[in-house]
Amino acid sequence: MNDTQTVLVIDDNEAVGTAIDVLFGIHGIRVLTATSPDEGLAVLEREPVDLVLQDMNFTADTTSGEEGRALFHRIRAFDADLPVILFTAWTDLETAVELVKAGAADYMAKPWDDDKLVASARNLLELGSLARAHRRLADNRRAARARLAEHYDLRGLVYESDAMHELLVAATRVAASDVPVLLLGPNGAGKEMIAEVLQANSPVADGPFVRVNMGALPAELMESELFGAEAGAYTGAKGAREGRFEAADGGTLFLDEIGNLSLSGQAKLLRVLQTGEFERLGSSKTRKVHVRVISATNADLKAAVASGEFREDLYYRLNVIELAIPPLADRPDDILPLARHFLKEGLQLAPDAVRALQAWRWPGNVRELANCMQRAGVMADGDTVAAEHLGLEGQNGAARPRGADDGPDAEAIAETLTRHGGVVARAARELGLSRQALYRRMEKFGI
Repeated sequence: MNDTQTVLVIDDNEAVGTAIDVLFGIHGIRVLTATSPDEGLAVLEREPVDLVLQDMNFTADTTSGEEGRALFHRIRAFDADLPVILFTAWTDLETAVELVKAGAADYMAKPWDDDKLVASARNLLELGSLARAHRRLADNRRAARARLAEHYDLRGLVYESDAMHELLVAATRVAASDVPVLLLGPNGAGKEMIAEVLQANSPVADGPFVRVNMGALPAELMESELFGAEAGAYTGAKGAREGRFEAADGGTLFLDEIGNLSLSGQAKLLRVLQTGEFERLGSSKTRKVHVRVISATNADLKAAVASGEFREDLYYRLNVIELAIPPLADRPDDILPLARHFLKEGLQLAPDAVRALQAWRWPGNVRELANCMQRAGVMADGDTVAAEHLGLEGQNGAARPRGADDGPDAEAIAETLTRHGGVVARAARELGLSRQALYRRMEKFGI
């Protein structure tokens, strides 16, 4: 594979192309030349080019810069991600600035400063290489996600992070068996969604999927809720009722916040897991079911076992397979895709909202993000959600530390550069920075 970087110089003055060829040759950069816009476009069609240096005027006695404007837009139409440096004279400086706002990477006055031109070109070439590497990585990740979604029912789960992909790969493998699965993770991280993925890809996918939030049930009602009760089994039990195990027979029972189950209920649950048998409260009749049990908790069950609050034998019975769902703060690649997924249709995120979303720690995880975007959709003016509409400042869960300043971090910069193909002007505009400020931050983070 040829790693030589190539620059195309489009200038009607052949001496310009020759001078840049000599200058860039010292730095190992290949230079192609063209003396007209049409010739330059023809070179782009037949040669791989990493950077274009173009003049603004090509016809004798023309100084308006209109020819350069037209060429720039033709290059953009050919390859929207190809960085372009404009050669300017004082007469077309205003046009050059306008084109930088439209996506040109930089502009240089003639006669140029060799050191500045080489520095700008090398920065853009390195960014281009980084962007291509990121795109290859992103393409590989996208293909892996697509393959997984093609073969399994992921219940519409939105994600881009490697952490969630690895979790889903493990979940889809585990789904085929009927062994108990224990899901660990903080509140709001998506434990119930993973339970749905397990059910949807299991041999009992067509069976019932019954959810029980153990944390929302009074202790005295947990056993009757799980195992059912006969009339008169407890105060207020006017008639017989089936429990959740019976309702889930032939399917999956999802026990959320399993750590809240009483010791008495734990003993009965252990028996069901071992034999499939149980009795309703107030009954001596043994009933038998076949239920796949998925449990979840945000508690430290090992500590509960050590303190005698949770049965050790039940813990190991539930924990045949353990899947840990990472908090949203540990998978920042998922924040923006999820935010855009939850955002009301027709709305878009302003650059300051993007920065605020990426900086927040999300103590409430995906659930908090969903609520945040719902609130932002109500508070937004027009079709754009700004940081002020998110309602994040002053709440618990401070932004992730970034050092002394509050600018975008390395992650945000790399993601934005990748999205814009390494074109600094575009990335800087989205991040709300000047090109110079973005260059400084890139240097600081070693990007």
